[in-house]
Amino acid sequence: MSAAIILASCGTTSGERGNTGESVPPSMSSAAKPVQGQPLSTEKQGYGQGVQLDGNNRPLGALEFNAKYGKYNATAINEDDKKITLTFDQGYENGYTSKILDTLKEKKVHAVFFVLQDYAEKNPELVQRMIDEGHTVGNHSVTHRSMPELSAEECKQEVRGLQRYIKENFGYLPTLFRPPMGEFSEQTLAVTEECGSETMLWSYAYADWDTEHQPAPDEAKEKLIGAAHEGAIYLLHSVSETNAEVLGDVIDGIRGKGFEFN
Repeated sequence: MSAAIILASCGTTSGERGNTGESVPPSMSSAAKPVQGQPLSTEKQGYGQGVQLDGNNRPLGALEFNAKYGKYNATAINEDDKKITLTFDQGYENGYTSKILDTLKEKKVHAVFFVLQDYAEKNPELVQRMIDEGHTVGNHSVTHRSMPELSAEECKQEVRGLQRYIKENFGYLPTLFRPPMGEFSEQTLAVTEECGSETMLWSYAYADWDTEHQPAPDEAKEKLIGAAHEGAIYLLHSVSETNAEVLGDVIDGIRGKGFEFN
């Protein structure tokens, strides 16, 4: 399904500044700006990197996403950067984030933590620690709703609401957005860019989110190290006991294959 729309302004002011110190643009770039009467698709897309790989161990699904949706400042793999990016989705706190932060500090690796507003409200000390230790705090929305099921105005509220909360409470403006469940449409990507944010998906993820059925540590290490590729964006969940246990060995193993981290 597609709809002819003109996206509502996010109302971002040039006075707001992101974590890099650069002004957030007051409006979206010309690449994402729809023309009057030209349709933007509202069809729900469910992202997954797939299992097909190119000759450099890069998932074709991630490369295809970049090719199709990069015009909306949306990324699933960093094609211009050989380094690996670790990202963590922070849906709720399960007691392992401090250990994950300890390991990252020990290994001198910076990560991206995509937080929900509820997470930030309940765990301000962890969010502040992420910022203080040089990590990137990303935006995972206010309420974890499926973005393509919302109107353009509701999408804007999900993105801007979390931006505003983090800015007001931590003095930090998130500029990376990960849509809940990896669900998006052309319209939601355009709204996200309009709000001064880059959509970041992932080029590798595995089944780590079910706290009742955690992957075995040795199996997890084999998968995570074996999946390494240039420009990789790893999606991990901080609720995972296994992730907290194996993270240090995984970082060492990936470095042992000649890769470095952002």
